[in-house]
Amino acid sequence: MDISSDGKLLVCSNRDNGTLSVVDLSTHRKLHEIALGKYPEGVSFLGDTDVVAVALYAEDRVLFVEAQTGRQVGQADVFDEPYGVVSNRTGSKVYVTLDYPGHVVEIDTGSKQITRTFDAGDFPRGIAIAENENRLYVTNYYTAKVLAIDRETGRQVDEWTAASTDNLCRQITLHPRREKAYLTHIRSRDKAVHGAGSIFPYVSVVDRGTGEGRRRKRIPMDAFYGNLVTSNPWEVAVSPDGHQLYVVFSGTDDMFACSVVDDDYTEISLKRYMELGHNPRAVRVAPDNSTFYVYNALDFNVVAYDAEKLKRIATIPVCENRLGEQVLLGKRLFYSALQPMAGRRWISCSSCHPDGDADGRTWHNPEGLRNTQALFGLAETHPLHWSADRDEVQDFEHTIRGQLMQGRGLVKGEFNDQLGDPNAGLSDRLDAMAAYTNSHEFTLSPHAKNGLSEAARRGRTLFLSEKTGCATCHRGGYYTDSTPGQPHRMHDVGTGNADASEKMGPAYDTPTLLGVYRTAPYLHHGVAATLEEVLTVHNAEDRHGTTSGLSPEEVSDLVAFLKSLPYEHPPRAAKTARR
Repeated sequence: MDISSDGKLLVCSNRDNGTLSVVDLSTHRKLHEIALGKYPEGVSFLGDTDVVAVALYAEDRVLFVEAQTGRQVGQADVFDEPYGVVSNRTGSKVYVTLDYPGHVVEIDTGSKQITRTFDAGDFPRGIAIAENENRLYVTNYYTAKVLAIDRETGRQVDEWTAASTDNLCRQITLHPRREKAYLTHIRSRDKAVHGAGSIFPYVSVVDRGTGEGRRRKRIPMDAFYGNLVTSNPWEVAVSPDGHQLYVVFSGTDDMFACSVVDDDYTEISLKRYMELGHNPRAVRVAPDNSTFYVYNALDFNVVAYDAEKLKRIATIPVCENRLGEQVLLGKRLFYSALQPMAGRRWISCSSCHPDGDADGRTWHNPEGLRNTQALFGLAETHPLHWSADRDEVQDFEHTIRGQLMQGRGLVKGEFNDQLGDPNAGLSDRLDAMAAYTNSHEFTLSPHAKNGLSEAARRGRTLFLSEKTGCATCHRGGYYTDSTPGQPHRMHDVGTGNADASEKMGPAYDTPTLLGVYRTAPYLHHGVAATLEEVLTVHNAEDRHGTTSGLSPEEVSDLVAFLKSLPYEHPPRAAKTARR
């Protein structure tokens, strides 16, 4: 979401609808809703103009739209997954983070061409530009690390590392007068699997100058207002005068309206706790500081608030629900850290699987180490979990009621054991959550935009050959032998005994290889940092395909093929998994 420099227009990207909405802030009415494509994310007005740059995450494009007319006026193609967008003051340049492969691109807004590409760590998402425009500040999604990039040279000139548990940092905003930056993230304590000890919400404050020596401070948001727990902070905004700060929580559907404290210690103090709509994902303050706006993603509206009285002024519908009523209900439940999904308010399903992604963590679960898997293609690749201990998403009623989430659950009365009689059909809400969870689909690999490279073709030949035997288990359109039917196919690939805490191995379900180029770490215990390590370091006995005899060139070719998956859209075959 962004507001024009004159305060007349607001724009918001509607991820589920694939649209951009333009709102007239004098009337609080929607002017336009412009169809863009799949998964629009970051938006930014270009300087003082009414032209907006929008990152189209799943289609690898940055689009330029005239907000007043709703007319698209150009686009720039990028490598993969554009997310955050920021403009320089004149609007001549726009800077965009590429989640994968970890770049910031500079786009000339006149020619709509990429002029420079900067390295920006791993999975950069948030981006802001300094007041004097000499630096860009970028956050890394899975680590909450902050990087400073010199805008003239494109080189990294500073960094603020985070705790090893810090995770899921999407955004960064700068104070307009003080050398401070603010970012939201969670803390994923992967050695704890209890609802009161695994996920925590934070706002971190970065001292961009010398400060008082503490270059980075974490402010816990679950103890900010007495003992009230909030969950999954999504975004923070600072008012243009630098006096107010607002942070929204997507899991508990609420926010903190705060005052900024100029003491280099307290940093922010609470003014008021406020309840919001479903799944708030963005907050912005008007240039005159009088009004702030919250985007409730699963109510499909923007709500305007009086910044002094902290009262609602207007509710502005910005788009329609295109998910369907069942999937919308399921998505609201999936993102909720409230009852009946969670009892302690810290955790929701989306704390580990936001927008279908994994969280990049390996958790110390009761059954052993388990690397979080993405949800893409889930409907076609049942059973679930590395241990294949669930054959339908409805079996997660056990997780909702278990020690991790401690919710009341979605079924009234008795429900069935996992892998037992179906839990599908016992609850409309549980079926809705399953419908949403099963709705995630793959996008094509950026490594195969122009078809398979020569190296990838050689790798495909190796993959399909009897020499390696990779396709024995990783077969079919989804590169897995996981199917909804019984018995489930499990395989001991020699990794189960590496974890002393393992309770269910050493045989595991075969994960799909689609999208594997961006889902490190690998294997059930997350010990392989790269695909090369899977094939070499962690396959000494050739139980995970016969790879010990491959030359370095052959390993490189095989990895090139794996990174190209999917190079074509997989079929929808396992309809019975969509229960």
